[in-house]
Amino acid sequence: MARRSASFPLGILGRYKIILLLIFAVALFHIGFVYLFKTPSHLKARRPEDVTSFSDVRVPVGYNESSLPVRAAFATVVRNSDLHELRAAIRQLEDRFNNRYHYPYVFLSDEPFTDEFKEAVAWTAKSKVSFGLIPRDHWELPSWIDRQKMRDGMAYLTSKEVIHSESINYRQMTRYYSGFFYKHPLLANYEYYWRIEHDTEYTCDIPYDPFLYMKERGIHYGYTISLHEFEDTVKSLWGVVQDYLKTRPTALQPQNTMDWVTNNGGQSYNLCHFWTNFEVVNLGLLRSPQYEDFFQHVDKAGGIFYERWGDAPIRSIAMTMFLRKEQVHWFEDIGYSHSAFQNCPSDPEVQMRCHCNPSSSIHRNDFSCTRQWNQLPASY
Repeated sequence: MARRSASFPLGILGRYKIILLLIFAVALFHIGFVYLFKTPSHLKARRPEDVTSFSDVRVPVGYNESSLPVRAAFATVVRNSDLHELRAAIRQLEDRFNNRYHYPYVFLSDEPFTDEFKEAVAWTAKSKVSFGLIPRDHWELPSWIDRQKMRDGMAYLTSKEVIHSESINYRQMTRYYSGFFYKHPLLANYEYYWRIEHDTEYTCDIPYDPFLYMKERGIHYGYTISLHEFEDTVKSLWGVVQDYLKTRPTALQPQNTMDWVTNNGGQSYNLCHFWTNFEVVNLGLLRSPQYEDFFQHVDKAGGIFYERWGDAPIRSIAMTMFLRKEQVHWFEDIGYSHSAFQNCPSDPEVQMRCHCNPSSSIHRNDFSCTRQWNQLPASY
């Protein structure tokens, strides 16, 4: 009997093999195309349109935040491009102080942090690190800001060669520091915060805990550097402060320190302010109804965008209205350098743990206001 031909079923199987191979080839081509042309994750910086709040918290194995002496954290507003300067500042803080305490860090930005940024910072910090996205309504220009008036103000400051004269981002940042950062959920459980910046240097060992030092003594505000502000950037700020005090005569602390910011009984602003790129603050004060009321009054005046009012003069004026002298502390023994200015201790014993030149410390210069602060009478 003749054998049945097997050519027919084998032909069908061959066709299936060809189809499967074609599908596999198309899939490989698609995957390759996507990976070839997609933007690498470490370069992505665009914020998703539907995102208003985002956080990523990384906790080292065995880390116990509840064991810290104070519910406190380092915090900053920073961007992906600041990574390597930020790592240098963190490394110094760790070496000079935090390797003995392990206080956590909170990093906030108006753009999503890249994986590269988060991994590098987490590796450097050695303690709990949190990364948060700033809510849009806390960052973007308010709808009530007159854009043309803002542009005119920018042009004026540019003619005066004032730094950050045309930067909208700088104004957004100072507004955020003035009245919003402490409202971020990542800071909700903290009592004190220490502001850090990416382009700073810590030049002395810190053998004690500044957070605990402040808490035990009832200190609400700590600083290292004070300066005079550029007058062109705050021309109308004092008038807004005067309006605030006229409508709220009971807002002032009876033993206030406003003589530090005015030399003539409140008629004008002498431009003194604490340099807020270093500040250690009791967050309860910033969250208080009195500070919120003051910020809202100042914010609605629009000078942050029209003139470039900084968070430093705004915060400093508020501190002098609401705090007694003993509630503010000059950390004379913390070596700190930022931009062209530094605070460098002159005490010989403290100098043994520093690498800065005390003769170059800004408090020795007339541009500083620390001497005037020290001359204020005690309130008790």
